[in-house]
Amino acid sequence: MYIFINKKNLTCNNYKAKCAIGKRGIGLKRKEGDLITPKGKYKIKYILYRKDRIKKIQSKIKKIAIKKNMGWCDDIKSTKYNKLIKLPSSNSYEKLYKKENIYDLILVLNYNMNPIVRGKGSAIFIHVAKKNYKKTEGCVALKKIDLLKILKQLKKNTKIKIVNQK
Repeated sequence: MYIFINKKNLTCNNYKAKCAIGKRGIGLKRKEGDLITPKGKYKIKYILYRKDRIKKIQSKIKKIAIKKNMGWCDDIKSTKYNKLIKLPSSNSYEKLYKKENIYDLILVLNYNMNPIVRGKGSAIFIHVAKKNYKKTEGCVALKKIDLLKILKQLKKNTKIKIVNQK
């Protein structure tokens, strides 16, 4: 099964949802912080979620509850670059346990993971969109209700295809 993502929508089987992408669009990701959503085919490594905000997740994919001491390392000098880490950390990171709801539910894509190339970009997620589908720093974002509907259809071999077309 494929999930297709372009600059406006995410399509899963016959379900279509509006989405937000990186501020600089979809393209070839060259470096950390370039604000580009990387085009290509990806797998979903696992699902991260806030147990206090989402009671039950129906999915065949591995699930990990987000704790207050969890982050994602974006420090290109670290051996933990582009990995889930425990906080506090001396490395640069993004906190996953947030006050706003954008990280209530995260599909972690296997972008730059096998092997990890330091500086090529980290943390390409599909997560909850901000109001008005505000552009992301490279992730894909959609409404929580849409994300929950898609979760039910995911299989372990589901592929995400991000394409640079309308």
